[in-house]
Amino acid sequence: MLQRAEHEFLKGDYANALRSYGLILKDYPTLDEARVGVVLSDLGSDSEEEAQALFDYYQMIKSEKENAVDIIDGLIENLDSTKHKLQELLVSPWEEEVEYSDGIRYSDFLALVESRGSFKKTFEDIMFSTKVVITDKEEFIDFVTKLADEGFDEMALGYLDASVNLFGNDQDILALYHVVRGNK
Repeated sequence: MLQRAEHEFLKGDYANALRSYGLILKDYPTLDEARVGVVLSDLGSDSEEEAQALFDYYQMIKSEKENAVDIIDGLIENLDSTKHKLQELLVSPWEEEVEYSDGIRYSDFLALVESRGSFKKTFEDIMFSTKVVITDKEEFIDFVTKLADEGFDEMALGYLDASVNLFGNDQDILALYHVVRGNK
């Protein structure tokens, strides 16, 4: 049954893989393989590449590390957290209606930075209370570059990592990794 579930997962049939892993958990509720399979199958329905990569990584480390499940859980938790942070910051450029009621447009944020004279201070003042709404790739590149320039390297990397699904293999976005890492 486990082999069948893994086969379904590897084929990208996440709904059936989830069902199969769920049936296994019914009989073996503590089986790590099935618990990881359920989580990754659920993730696969939203993000196939990430799920497949985590599955491959889990297969590689499960025999070597006692805490392989904890490692995968931590990676998924970080992935979810980073995506959530990016979604708060980024509004898809393809989205027709943008909700600005609980955020500030990036252009307005830049005007605020100019009036206050410091990107870092302005960003620190609003980062926990206000969303910065970014509506296109150029704004995203500018924002991430400024984050890196002002010492927010980890945050900049988090936004970059979470933007993979939005921008794919866009070379301008991938080049930002060099900008961020060059600041370290």
